[in-house]
Amino acid sequence: MAKKSSKNATYTVPGLTTEQGHAVADILQQRLNALNDLQLTLKHAHWNVVGPNFISVHEMLDPQIEEVRGYVDEVAERMATMGVSPNGLPGTIVAERTWDDYDVMRASGVEHLAALDLVYNGVIQDHRAALAEVSDVDPITEDMLIAQVRGLELFQWFMRSHIENDSGVLQNSSARTEKAAAKAAKSAKNGKAKKSASAKAKSSK
Repeated sequence: MAKKSSKNATYTVPGLTTEQGHAVADILQQRLNALNDLQLTLKHAHWNVVGPNFISVHEMLDPQIEEVRGYVDEVAERMATMGVSPNGLPGTIVAERTWDDYDVMRASGVEHLAALDLVYNGVIQDHRAALAEVSDVDPITEDMLIAQVRGLELFQWFMRSHIENDSGVLQNSSARTEKAAAKAAKSAKNGKAKKSASAKAKSSK
């Protein structure tokens, strides 16, 4: 029978102690879990978006999915470089995650984007927390995470442009759950449609 492999090697990158390198890699495991979950969640939204702006949101999500998949590979390879075996298995995501499953199914583009905005809040906040933990120990890992945060924040801005009013207020600003965020965006959209219909009716008199 083959000998079971150990999670940790006996080495890490030069310039760090083995304990330091492995500790940084352990922090990255949770980022790996989050990014793996994020790419699946984005693909889920990509499949389940409906409505008039279907194609624009459907196609907007694909490049971000590919970018996040790149982040997954980057984090996993950094862990391996530091001497810790990255675990990308589904059971690990479920067992170790600190968040609930995304719970919006078939819905309009603005509903999914409002819900995804909350997902991005969590991923970005946790990435920033990881940054603070590794910054004094390993600037290489810090640099990697900074670039990822930059990309995630940029795409969140793209999403927010669809759920922001002309006063700079997000339609999901008071929501604490993804379903509540989607509902708030839907209500705002319906309210705007009713207001527009009312204005047209008045102008035609």
